Amino acid sequence: MMFGNVADVGAQIRSGRVKPLAVTTAKRAGSLPEVPTLSESGLPGFEIVSWFGLLAPAGTPAPIVARLNAETNQALARADVQATLGAQGLEVAPGTPEQFAAHIKSEIAKFTRVARAAGIKAE
Repeated sequence: MMFGNVADVGAQIRSGRVKPLAVTTAKRAGSLPEVPTLSESGLPGFEIVSWFGLLAPAGTPAPIVARLNAETNQALARADVQATLGAQGLEVAPGTPEQFAAHIKSEIAKFTRVARAAGIKAE
């Protein structure tokens, strides 16, 4: 048993060499609609999502951040880009820099609670 990203094990799933038991997202994965979530499988509230994003150095001028965001969202809206990423098991979720910053903060808070509850300390 393992926890793996659909993007990493999608080929093995499609070939039948690996059988997915559940996904760790709040909703079923678009690329695996027949696979239940862990919440549906008896672990309510379990949600861990791998994500990718673009970051710029602190202090990058707001107009540059806005342009990078607009260009990135424009690229992510292209059908060919969505198809390519979707074929890899990735789901596109464009947004604003403020939404991404809020997401990062919520992830830090969530995993800080997990680490504290498990007694994990940085070394």
